[in-house]
Amino acid sequence: MWAHAEDLRSEGVEESTVQALCTDWRGAETLSAAERAMLAYAEKLTLSPGSIAEIDVARLKAAGWSDRAISDIVQVVGYFNYINRVADGLGVELEDDMPPR
Repeated sequence: MWAHAEDLRSEGVEESTVQALCTDWRGAETLSAAERAMLAYAEKLTLSPGSIAEIDVARLKAAGWSDRAISDIVQVVGYFNYINRVADGLGVELEDDMPPR
């Protein structure tokens, strides 16, 4: 997440939100209920993809996300998980200005 902190700042995201998103998104007080539902889903899809069930998608819909948006969320989460695993698999080092994992 630290790799995207500057992107968030350049988009005008408050510093407290950037810091919370980089450490624990649950501490980001400015997030909407829909954003929180999306992040909970993204976290679950990343950490335990085999446990995703219909209820998880239903929670996104209940939070206001459309079928198209949910598809986009899955595609983006899947893409970044793929890229991170490629980088990890090849031993790509973090940039000097990034905190250690």
